Amino acid sequence: MTGVDLTAWILGPVLGLMTFLFIFRIILTWYPQVDLNRLPFNLIAWPTEPFLIPLRKLVPPIGGVDITPIIWVGIFSLVREILLGQQGLLTMLAHVS
Repeated sequence: MTGVDLTAWILGPVLGLMTFLFIFRIILTWYPQVDLNRLPFNLIAWPTEPFLIPLRKLVPPIGGVDITPIIWVGIFSLVREILLGQQGLLTMLAHVS
């Protein structure tokens, strides 16, 4: 297994998991009474909050709705496609070597 294959093997699930967690985070915004400091919700909030805090400083809520999780879903999906998609950089490197 080459370094490119190993990187893709690790990066694919990590990017997929983060996208999945941000989608759950979006769903949790529909339920403001949910306490994100309690199980099982903190399992979603803990890994996503470090990404959301800096972006919230740049993107204020629109109409009272925090759209930063939606932005992160787009970012992680784009990065995954650019690196691991059918024409992705790591995919192309794996086929060259």
